[in-house]
Amino acid sequence: MFRNLLPFLTEAAAGGAEGATEAAAGNPWDGLLGMLPMIAIFGLLMYFMLYRPQKKQEKAVNEMRNSLKVGDEISTTGGILGKIIQIKDDFLIIETGNDRTKLKITKWAVRAVEHREEDDEDEE
Repeated sequence: MFRNLLPFLTEAAAGGAEGATEAAAGNPWDGLLGMLPMIAIFGLLMYFMLYRPQKKQEKAVNEMRNSLKVGDEISTTGGILGKIIQIKDDFLIIETGNDRTKLKITKWAVRAVEHREEDDEDEE
């Protein structure tokens, strides 16, 4: 199988020898050094457009979850609305609906705080 490729490769090498001497005359690092600034710019662009905003959003969500208090009305990632009645480590016990059903959920399942207990005190 490889014997059939040998004549093809030798012809290509003989014909390409003229172009190879011209390429050898220039510095082979010129192409790479010319691309380095573009690669660096692309890397910085990716950092500022993707990574940094995601980290900011993640930090804000973690702060919101760590500042939860008893009495806050929350919504979960599953769409459940409820009022926090107890906080234990990484778990919350919330009360939902008029029948006061109690659910135990994890803190990471909290999507947003709908209404803060502090807001009620400010209105009075």
